[in-house]
Amino acid sequence: MSGIPDFQSIILPYLHELSHGREVPVDEVRRAMADHFSLTPEQREVTHPGGFRTVFGTRVAWAKANLTRAGLILNPSPGRVMISERGQAVLAENPASLSVVYLNRLRECQQESQGGATIDLNGFTNSILETPSELIERSHEAIRQATMEELLIRLKGNSPAFFERAVVRLLAAMGYGISGDASVTGASHDGGIDGIIREDKLGLDIVCVQAKRWEGTVGRPVVQQFVGSMDVERSRKGVIITTSTFSREAIDYINRIEGKKVVLIDGPRLAELMVEYNVGVIVTKVYEIKDISNDFFDEEEG
Repeated sequence: MSGIPDFQSIILPYLHELSHGREVPVDEVRRAMADHFSLTPEQREVTHPGGFRTVFGTRVAWAKANLTRAGLILNPSPGRVMISERGQAVLAENPASLSVVYLNRLRECQQESQGGATIDLNGFTNSILETPSELIERSHEAIRQATMEELLIRLKGNSPAFFERAVVRLLAAMGYGISGDASVTGASHDGGIDGIIREDKLGLDIVCVQAKRWEGTVGRPVVQQFVGSMDVERSRKGVIITTSTFSREAIDYINRIEGKKVVLIDGPRLAELMVEYNVGVIVTKVYEIKDISNDFFDEEEG
């Protein structure tokens, strides 16, 4: 696609963008990459078949995935990245480019590089080091990770009401509720309960849902308030879903309460479930891989 850089061309600029050492949102880095390559608004919005993800966004995400696998960047929290000490060391070598082959070799030599050994950046060719099956598996996982990352970005960019509805749709897709009997309360005085799912026709078993697009870590006070508000609905089951993470204190509190079962779902797990249950995603391509049938050749001649 004309004018849009391939993902390997993005790898080194991506790492340079994080050279300041601060933790930044991935969507901020993606915008910086688009500016770096002077992409037009049209080039930034070119999508893959199906129209869900942009071509440039996919390539940036794949560059990030390879940098992460090589240990050059870190994911300190959902949707945020920062350069690692190894990444700073690589930049100090002033490389002209960073190829996938080099990153794969760097990952294999991690222990040696941590022990002080240096790696010649020009010592690797672009020959394929993996089998086609390994490449497919790795590519599939990279696309999956990029899709989950994009899901979180899109969820954070929509309204709180949209996020609440998306969460309830996910729970319904997972089989909670009868015939999709899930509702969003929308009340400001609901004590933190954003949705109610009835698991039986008489409403004898109710699951309370709280869905919030927090940016920071969700602490124990928020979780404790939700658990207390479940009494109003006479519910013993609850789910708290966020686009961020939960504090250790919040997790410990949930593990200690008695008489109620509350599940905490953070951003990465939420995105993983949405992909698994096809909520907010579509299948754009299906590839068939065929192998020799041993049964066919083992048949006895008639």
